[in-house]
Amino acid sequence: MSNIDQMSANAIRILAADGIQKAKSGHPGLPLGCADIAYVLWGKEMNHNPKNPNWRNRDRFILSGGHGSMLLYSLLHLFGYGLTKEDLMQFRQLDSKTPGHPEYRHTAGIEATTGPLGQGMAMAVGMAMAEKHMAAKYNKPEFPIINHYVYALGGDGCMMEGISHECFSLAGTLKLDNLIVIYDSNKISIEGSTDIAFTEDVVKRFDAYGFQTIVVEDGHNMDQITKALEEAKADHTRPSMILCKTKIGRGCPAKEGTAKAHGEPLGDDNVAALKANLNWPSTEPFFVPQEVYDNYAALAANGAKAEEEWNKLFDAYKAKYPEDAKAIEADLDLDIAKDLINDEAYWAYEDKPEATRKLSGLALNRIKDKVPGLFGGSADLAPSNISDMKEVPFFSPEDYAGRNIHYGVREIAMTAIANGITLYGLRGYGATFFVFSDYTKPVLRLSSIMRIPTLMIFSHDSIGVGEDGPTHEPVEQPAMLRSLPNFHMFRPADATETLAAWYSAVTSKETPTAIVTTRQALPQLAGSSKEALKGGYILEDSKKETPDAIIIASGSEVNLAVKAKEILAGENIDVRVVSMPCMDIFEEQSADYKEKVLPKKVRARVAVEALTDFGWGKYVGLDGATLTMTGFGASAPQNLLFEKFGFTAENVVKKVKEVL
Repeated sequence: MSNIDQMSANAIRILAADGIQKAKSGHPGLPLGCADIAYVLWGKEMNHNPKNPNWRNRDRFILSGGHGSMLLYSLLHLFGYGLTKEDLMQFRQLDSKTPGHPEYRHTAGIEATTGPLGQGMAMAVGMAMAEKHMAAKYNKPEFPIINHYVYALGGDGCMMEGISHECFSLAGTLKLDNLIVIYDSNKISIEGSTDIAFTEDVVKRFDAYGFQTIVVEDGHNMDQITKALEEAKADHTRPSMILCKTKIGRGCPAKEGTAKAHGEPLGDDNVAALKANLNWPSTEPFFVPQEVYDNYAALAANGAKAEEEWNKLFDAYKAKYPEDAKAIEADLDLDIAKDLINDEAYWAYEDKPEATRKLSGLALNRIKDKVPGLFGGSADLAPSNISDMKEVPFFSPEDYAGRNIHYGVREIAMTAIANGITLYGLRGYGATFFVFSDYTKPVLRLSSIMRIPTLMIFSHDSIGVGEDGPTHEPVEQPAMLRSLPNFHMFRPADATETLAAWYSAVTSKETPTAIVTTRQALPQLAGSSKEALKGGYILEDSKKETPDAIIIASGSEVNLAVKAKEILAGENIDVRVVSMPCMDIFEEQSADYKEKVLPKKVRARVAVEALTDFGWGKYVGLDGATLTMTGFGASAPQNLLFEKFGFTAENVVKKVKEVL
């Protein structure tokens, strides 16, 4: 490589070091260590256009080691994505475009929010699956309109996290040759050498997954890096992992190769030493020579030209295959399901007891043709979750056009892969038992932060699981998901509420949804309605202007509330029954609506849910009560468990009388 190439890579180092030093906070080790890799990848190998960060056929780049965000911000600035030098100077400051970790939607050019190590790797797998899926559906021999790569860069921490094993095991099985993983192997973690906790042979591990493995002995040699990337792209039968042996904090004499380079500013003296060591032409903070900016502008122009050529290709494609072109837009249309609100066929149901997991499967299969971008599956539980699309093939190396996914027993990776699919523009979903939402929660937290509408189907929602016992009976999990900001957790009580949950999920644009369903059959409720879309609503009202009491319930316990109301009516106690399928959406309603459903003057309130009471206090208040679980469940047929733990209409009646 030429001197201008080395200067351009060093510019990444200088900007990163200066930004972190000015903030007095950050992680310089990765940006300094990976600058050469990043320059070659972004400047010589990747197709991307800074003038249009959302160009559909761009290569995707995920910085899984999100703590090294100044690497990414420096690239975005130098390539002209809209980040100014002043933005770099505001690194980690309030309301800046350069927060501590990369944030999707916040800064142009960021493909995913990263920080929790390994999740970026799994999201990259999801994007690669989405690319393969769309290419299989729409490419023609003379029109390879979808043909890009997904690159993921991460380090030792990403490789240590279990999610990386899950996602790469699946990626190898699926032969995702459009996925290129770059492993920044500097053998340093926060506590010191990785030898203290991580001595496995990562290359052999990836060989076992079915990856092409390439080792770059000098991860700072641009010719070696280029050769490795070209070799990776030339393999059309399997994904690739490039192990680059690097020095953390490269270029800083006092800290290169040490743990001290990882997560603290270099210090003014060491920044000065870095600049001297790199023969940088100025000691002025954030200085970049014009010739370097000119080089980046020329490289960016290549990206603009690539998009221009692609646009011509796609215009010709639209002219020859107009229906396919429309179908592509339909796959990526987040508004496509809105008309279902008035579709009588969608809202129809049989008036017979049915498990809401079966009703969820019914909804999914009514929706699948209306929402062609729906793409997902279950963590080896599709027959139990009822989460596969009927008469639709499974995604596999033999048929990438399939829309059902076999995730295997990989709940954590499944959820992050679904995030990657959603980030790509499709509607990714996953499914498992509700008790295993414990595995998915940290990933769903990122869904919420990114404001993407990933969908999770959770079945077997309470002690109603029955014979499997307390290890499989979720009691505290609803509180966990309800605690997430920007997250909708539905626990529907019957067919109408289940259909409403699905409608809400597939029309959401910025909020992830969990649909939590029962194993056991539930009756259809005469009072249920599309009002469930408001999260909480009056299912059966009192005849009085002011009810004597209000019973609030969700899911399988709503029917208990209805039965209790009948018993209480016989004793001249007139109550209102409120169904609360989604607390999160109810909280989004107007103050007037919430007051109408739960008037403050009615202080006699009882909440009923076969789960823990955490979160119900805001609805029942100091004068109310709950009929909920106070511990874990047990192993027995579900009807015996509901009786054992007090979930009967008679106990609901007793609670109402107590609060009165």
